[in-house]
Amino acid sequence: MATKSTIFKASLQIADIDHSYYADHALTLARHPSETDERMMVRLCALALQAHQLQSVCGGDGTLAFGAGLSDPDEPDLWLRDFTGRTRLWVEVGQPEEKPLVRACSKADAVLLYAFGHAADIWWKGLANKLSRLDNLQVWRIASSAAQALVPLAQRSMNLQATVQEGELMLGDGVHNVQLEPVRWK
Repeated sequence: MATKSTIFKASLQIADIDHSYYADHALTLARHPSETDERMMVRLCALALQAHQLQSVCGGDGTLAFGAGLSDPDEPDLWLRDFTGRTRLWVEVGQPEEKPLVRACSKADAVLLYAFGHAADIWWKGLANKLSRLDNLQVWRIASSAAQALVPLAQRSMNLQATVQEGELMLGDGVHNVQLEPVRWK
């Protein structure tokens, strides 16, 4: 019998000073059995960093939600859809292969990838030239140390505060605080 996803609930307060976006989000994250706490928390950070697009891209009339991610290769880790169902933003985390990124770029207006982990630099060197032709793709690097520092925040029930200022995300739960600054590779 297959192991089922573990459900996590998060109350996320976002203060995105860079984009004048302030909102509370009640989130449900399904962690696939093969997904680590680190990867799940990077997905949550991606949402905090991109939530402002609900307002700036969709004028508040859209849906920002976690996709099936690892459970379905045809869905992103996170996406923003407008009221017509058009995929305005497709977000992936990790180090995917070229083909899924090309496919994502054909399905969405914009695609963002947040790469993390010790091997991300090597992965990027192998794919940078191949991905350079994808105009609607942005690739961001999250330092391994910052991604690993997110793990203590992963609880089945989370109350988190996220502040985005000058491109930097500060995420905390009142006990643990993590500061990360994504670096744009593409």
